[in-house]
Amino acid sequence: MTSTAPARRLRIGIGGIGIESSTFCPHRSTTDDFRQTRGQDLLDRYTWTRPDSDLADVVEWVPLLHATSLPGGPVEAESYLVLKDELVTRIREAGPLDGMVYDIHGAMSVIGLTDAEGDLTDAVRAALDAHGTRPLLSAAMDLHGNVSRRFAGPCDLLTAHRLAPHEDAWDTRERAARNLVRCLRDGTRPHRAWVQVPVLLPGEKTSTRLEPAKSLYASLADIERKDGILDAAMWVGYAWADEPRCKAAIVVTGDDAQLAAAEAEKLARRYWDARRDFVFVGPTGSAQECIEKAVASDKRPFLISDSGDNPTAGGAGDLAYMLGELLANDAIRTGRVTAVHPGITDPVAVARCFEAGVGAEVTLGVGGKVDAGHGGPYELTGTVTALQRATEQKDRAEGGAYDRGVDMAAVRVGGLTVVLVERRKPFHTLADFTGPAEGGLGVDPRTYDLVVVKIGYLEPELHDLAADWLLALTPGGVDQDLLRLGHHRVERPLYPFDDDAYADGPGPDLTATLL
Repeated sequence: MTSTAPARRLRIGIGGIGIESSTFCPHRSTTDDFRQTRGQDLLDRYTWTRPDSDLADVVEWVPLLHATSLPGGPVEAESYLVLKDELVTRIREAGPLDGMVYDIHGAMSVIGLTDAEGDLTDAVRAALDAHGTRPLLSAAMDLHGNVSRRFAGPCDLLTAHRLAPHEDAWDTRERAARNLVRCLRDGTRPHRAWVQVPVLLPGEKTSTRLEPAKSLYASLADIERKDGILDAAMWVGYAWADEPRCKAAIVVTGDDAQLAAAEAEKLARRYWDARRDFVFVGPTGSAQECIEKAVASDKRPFLISDSGDNPTAGGAGDLAYMLGELLANDAIRTGRVTAVHPGITDPVAVARCFEAGVGAEVTLGVGGKVDAGHGGPYELTGTVTALQRATEQKDRAEGGAYDRGVDMAAVRVGGLTVVLVERRKPFHTLADFTGPAEGGLGVDPRTYDLVVVKIGYLEPELHDLAADWLLALTPGGVDQDLLRLGHHRVERPLYPFDDDAYADGPGPDLTATLL
């Protein structure tokens, strides 16, 4: 442990680049997909940077660049370099910093790279050190991120969300900031005990609403409270990228190196031992099975997740596979059962609806233009029932890139209302459906028998809305069935790809490495 405590007010930078990228998704992310925040707008994202915060007299916060995007396909190399170069340049131009809050996701893939966060962090570390000091770097991450040794090594502190769904995302960022300030004020550079666990599971099997993830993540706070420990973090990894770094990871941070290592190894062993106990967060079935059960049920509204094309996990968001299955059901097609299916991305179809106007009959080839590998466009003839311009919507800053305004069109066919969007957009809240109080799309999911959303586990508002729910195991770039996706670059053996790899031995080496 070395002394790093300055006698003056701390100068701490804030920045990062965050996206979750499926390498199985044909979509490509560019700078246009990123919400880029700088200056005071960046500082305004957080509560602990405000003048009335208890940290105001202790820290001068230095805004750098924060860029965040809705999950999608890998980032184009040129776009990544544009964002990376700006972030690194701003760090260098900021002058000597005492530390940096590194606000990222952890599952960014970039065309041509095998460890994007490792590459970015090497550059960030070099820029921070350019003034002759070694500032502390504190990373705040999503628990679905990846933690390779290359990435973890240059970071002095790492923490991650402890809830899935991520209702504690802002708590995670604040914890990263406060841990950083604490270390700088105490003059300590903590030890990090790092260990990867050869398990790769989809988020829908690792929700903290259920065991064993519930107890595993709940135990982190108890570990953190031990003398000599500052933070304990656990990552399930990102299942839909085919890269060697994709696997679960543990990092325990503290002044007591041996205790941190011991706690990291115990956590890793518990995770490994529980690997077969992780189950889907809800009942599952094929698209057809889920639709048949939902139609037959008396629970309303009945929600179904179109999980394989979930844009908030990295799916293209334009698959019409579920649309076809819904209209293949006689009760929905004839209108005896009503359903709403929002979020199919198709800018051409949306433009056609605006040209035709509300009340017009349109024939459209819907979806299947980006991810064309699962059925292609679906030909649909229906009535335009509502239109909403992006300019009628207000960006919700707390939601980052998820809440950017988009042109939307609602088209009704029999008992089904399909909501088309001109760019990828999730539907997680009532406001996503209904729009603003006046002039909005006005689609209220509470008034339909079935609500079929491109999502995995249900976000809180949808969870509360659902009278019942099924997780449809549909195809797409974030297919829940990892074995049919075709991973070939992940490090093996890796569960569940190699279920019996350690059947005759003591299991994998889970010895922690001190960084």
